[in-house]
Amino acid sequence: MGVVLAATHVPCTAADPRDAFMPAALTDIKLVEHLNETLPLNLQFTDDSGKAIRLQECFTEEVPVILSLNYSNCPMLCVLQLNGLVDSLREIDLVAGKDFQIVSVSLDPQETAEQARATKQKYLESYGKAAEPKGWHFLTGPENSISQLAKAVGIEYVYLPEKKQYSHPAVFCIATPDGRLSRYHYGVEFPPQTVRLSLVEASEGKIGTTFDHFLLICFHYDATEGRYAPTARNIMKIGGAMAILVLGLIIWTCHRFRRKLENVDPDHSLSNGRAAVIPGT
Repeated sequence: MGVVLAATHVPCTAADPRDAFMPAALTDIKLVEHLNETLPLNLQFTDDSGKAIRLQECFTEEVPVILSLNYSNCPMLCVLQLNGLVDSLREIDLVAGKDFQIVSVSLDPQETAEQARATKQKYLESYGKAAEPKGWHFLTGPENSISQLAKAVGIEYVYLPEKKQYSHPAVFCIATPDGRLSRYHYGVEFPPQTVRLSLVEASEGKIGTTFDHFLLICFHYDATEGRYAPTARNIMKIGGAMAILVLGLIIWTCHRFRRKLENVDPDHSLSNGRAAVIPGT
């Protein structure tokens, strides 16, 4: 079931996607989150090398995928969003191309592979961390593929001919290795720990530490706050389980100690006692 949220629908000239002073025609649109729905992985695109590929080829069945819809000629919003994403990814110990993939699809059907390649190079250099080029895919494609993907994600976008720009929400999604939408992140700044836990959650146990998975038991994603928050019920369950475990350990220890006392040979104990008596006393 989709979750309907209000999203800021702004042209890329806006300084901030949450700007409250945008024209009414470009605000208060509905963005529908299609959580747990599968992306149309058979859609055809062109990668930054000019090769025709299906979206499926960007999914390895092993690691989660960060998906964004931007375009290279965007003068402001896409730059802020992708810079914010890169800033966040630099702060976590997971690496693009190894622990997750990034797929950026252009909203502009006129964008060329050469433009996409130049944009990719810029952000790979900004990201650093020895990222593999194959870890971040910049795709272009026909309007039909772009619109189908945007619809599947729940993103609305509008071309503004007088500005030659696209109005679209600042959002990226995280998908599971098999292409199911797992989490949405909005804005141009993304808390690193929130992004990290979203990737671990979407990986379904394939990446992350034991502590990460423990955190995901105790915390749940609060969409209104855009972060993971403690879950009182789960914390109480874990606390109760630990209390039972400790109590069981105490009972087991006491039982073993009592068994040892019961198995002591009385004659052996008395013999040891007589040997300890000093003659003449």
